[in-house]
Order: sequence, then C-alpha cells, then structure tokens
Amino acid sequence: MAKQELLKVEGLKQYFPIKGGLLGRTTNHVKAVDDISFTIYEGETVSIVGESGCGKSTTGRAILRLEEPTEGVVEFKGVNLAGLSKREMRKYRKDMQIIFQDPYASINPRQTVASVLNEAMEIQKVLPANKRRARIEELLETVGLLPYQADRFPHEFSGGQRQRIGIARALSVNPELIICDEAVSALDVSIQAQVLNLLEDLQQEYNLTYLFISHDLGVVRHISDRIIVMYLGKIMEIADKESLFENPKHPYTKALLSAIPVPDPDKKKERIVLKGDVPSPINPPTGCRFHTRCPFATEKCVTDVPELRTTAGMKENHQAACHYIEEIASGEMQPNY
Repeated sequence: MAKQELLKVEGLKQYFPIKGGLLGRTTNHVKAVDDISFTIYEGETVSIVGESGCGKSTTGRAILRLEEPTEGVVEFKGVNLAGLSKREMRKYRKDMQIIFQDPYASINPRQTVASVLNEAMEIQKVLPANKRRARIEELLETVGLLPYQADRFPHEFSGGQRQRIGIARALSVNPELIICDEAVSALDVSIQAQVLNLLEDLQQEYNLTYLFISHDLGVVRHISDRIIVMYLGKIMEIADKESLFENPKHPYTKALLSAIPVPDPDKKKERIVLKGDVPSPINPPTGCRFHTRCPFATEKCVTDVPELRTTAGMKENHQAACHYIEEIASGEMQPNY
C-alpha cells in the first residue's frame, strides 16, 4: 500500500531583508533557505541536519508560516498553505504543531500548566470547557507527568519535565504533523533518551508524523526514517537512514558523518576536516554552495548549480546534489585535502 503524502514543499525560499542607509531601504538579503523541495509521508519521521546557520530551523518555521515564506509552495494534505489568509491558516494550525528547543522560553511563566494546555484547546475549540480538565490530566500522564502537577508553574519543573509539557501542549489539539525544532538538544543526555523514546511511543499511539530538526547525528540516527542534509540554505543529500549512514554520497555528508565519535579507543576512524569557514548566507557562493570547502571542487562546481539526483548504485529514494557522485564513488577523483 502506497504511503499517503502529508506535506509537500516545493521551491521554498526564505530571505530576510537587510536594511541600511538613512532611509532604511533594503540593501541585501540573508538567504536563509534558498529553493528547497521535499516530501513527508504520513506516519514517518523525516529529519533535517546540518551545521548551525544552514537554514534547518528556518525551514520548519516557514512551513508553519511562523515566518512568512518569500517564495514557494507548502502543501499540507493537498492544500497550499502559502496561499491562505491568516484566518484560513488558523484552521490548519491544530493539525501542525511545533515543539521548541527551549521549553521555558516558549511557555508563559505566569501560567500554570493547566492554563497553558487549556488555552491551546480553547483557541482551537478541541473540547467543550467542562471536559478539558480531565483531558489535561490525561495528557500529563501520557507524557510521563502526574495529574496533580497541572496546577504548578513552569519554574517548578526540571528542563526535561518542561519539554514534556511542551509535548503535551502540542498533543492537546490532536495534530497530525509535529515539527520538533532541536527538541532535545538543550537536555541532559540521559533525559534526551527518555524524551526520544516518549516521542516514538506517541508516534505509534497517535499515528503522528514528525519533521525532526537537529544538529545531533546520534539523535537523528535513532529516530529518523529519512534524513535531509542541509548546507547554507540548500539540500545536499536526501536518503533513508540506512543509506545515508552506510553509503553517503555527498562530500559534505561524508565530512559530517566522519565527525561522529566512535565509542572504541582502539578503532581508528578517518576524520575529514573541512578547510575554511561556512560562507555568509548574505552572499553565498555561486554554483555549488559547498565548493569553497569541498576537497573535490572543480571549475564546474564554481559555475553550475548541481541538481539533486540518483545514480547507479544508489537506492531509488537516495539523492545527492553533486556533479561528481560517480567519479568520487569509483575513486576516479581523489580528494585534495
């Protein structure tokens, strides 16, 4: 049975204006997300990984229209969200929720947990008022908290507990898609594992779909079905988890994976150290965004933008944006470290 398409992103761009001069005119743009396309199917977990500043969090916010996209199509269940008015968009908010990185910053510190969850249900008209308290207590138990904690304030909880409250708030409106924006990166490692296991359990129970945004490859390997690798606003590679970790094709993906520590002091692992720094998204490089740091870069990489493509030896759903996938794989091209 074919999977149902839940979210389709086509040609998404998110440019932020830079103002300058006496009149405050727009002098340039920060090209945070620059023409990316991907699809998420019902019930799967798709992760976006990349260095800080690659545009992964901006992608999540643009999908939900927390930032208005500059250009592109975002289709949720066949409806183009980018074309909706703010009032029409409100109807889709309950189907698409976000869990933020810092739960303390995203939860009103002056409200009790009960009022935070009640407010979400009231805005979306999920339940009549007389049934909400029972639902709030049920949600807290679902995320591993106790019902009597509903009347406490956010500062009375630990970081991991606050993130559970953030998850409960997202669940309170019965969403289909949850965007997890660095949802576990601020937590202690032992708490990270608990929250990840909770997210997986909830996915099974409520048939949720996740877009998981993270810079932690260990976390991504644990939770993902498919992975999108981003660099400087562009997608470098898309693949299922096994293909990406076992058979990476893009030089940038290989460098990222080489940085994962191996828990074996006797096992030697070749570390690919990239030269230079990430260029500015205000004036990104021409051609392939990665060419300024790529050990295989040629003149073609400077002038031509590579397309995401699949070649021989790659799985059907594995794509990489590199001109020289075949030559690098066969050993014809050697890196110039």
